[in-house]
Amino acid sequence: MLRLAGARLLDDKDYPAVRSVLMADPVGSCMVSARVELAGCDPWRLGGELWGTERRRAGGLQGLCFAGPNMIPLRGNAAALRSFADRALRRPRTCSSLVGPADQVLGLWDELVGEWGPAREVRPDQPLMALDTAPSITPDPEVRPVRPDEIDVYFPAAVAMFREEVGIDPRLGDGGAGYRARVTELIASGRAFARFEEGEVVFKAEIGALSESVGQIQGVWVHPRYRGRGLGAAGTAAVSDRLVRGLGRIASLYVNSYNTPALAAYRRVGFRQVGRYATVLL
Repeated sequence: MLRLAGARLLDDKDYPAVRSVLMADPVGSCMVSARVELAGCDPWRLGGELWGTERRRAGGLQGLCFAGPNMIPLRGNAAALRSFADRALRRPRTCSSLVGPADQVLGLWDELVGEWGPAREVRPDQPLMALDTAPSITPDPEVRPVRPDEIDVYFPAAVAMFREEVGIDPRLGDGGAGYRARVTELIASGRAFARFEEGEVVFKAEIGALSESVGQIQGVWVHPRYRGRGLGAAGTAAVSDRLVRGLGRIASLYVNSYNTPALAAYRRVGFRQVGRYATVLL
């Protein structure tokens, strides 16, 4: 019987094996793929560590986990998840959440909850959806990339979205400097989109991760005064169209299973479920 080795820190020598795992599920692994394609596997360039497990005498990676601002387990059986947890518990916790394929996240959390729990919130069922054709509805022509000089108008909408979605104010601790820097980076790279009405944002969304084959849409938000008018679906269609027809990527997103209005809107756009994510907020 083959034995599973403990989790080890991966580096650039492991790049082919890492890419093999990522390419097996390009939609589910988009957040990690986007980093690895740009930075390789070196922790300093990557902004986090890649941990892997191997079967002795078998070769190849049996398990893979990214440990950075978020912990993202992508592949691993129960023994691999225990190895990832053992490695995580040897050092102070630096991640703010666990996110990724539901079986991996929930399995890893079972190993960590005794030391890291209780979680602020566990979201165990988040349909992972994808679209690889033109949207089924007409994209909103007023949704466009946000310009760098519009950061002061856009940032309050980004904060409002974060507070609704995550349940905390991203300006806590550093006055919002870190979150504003992230939003500024997305705007500068042409990955923040909005519809403006009378000088304020009424719809927003971002391409939070962009790999060679997939773009993951995040931060979808409609101003409360404008909800119920179809702006969310039409705006998401506009961003999806930019990804699919403009950039040649698969558009993807994930959503809480209990958010029936959002699920219905994304299905109208043409998204179909291709997997299941889970998130543990710490």
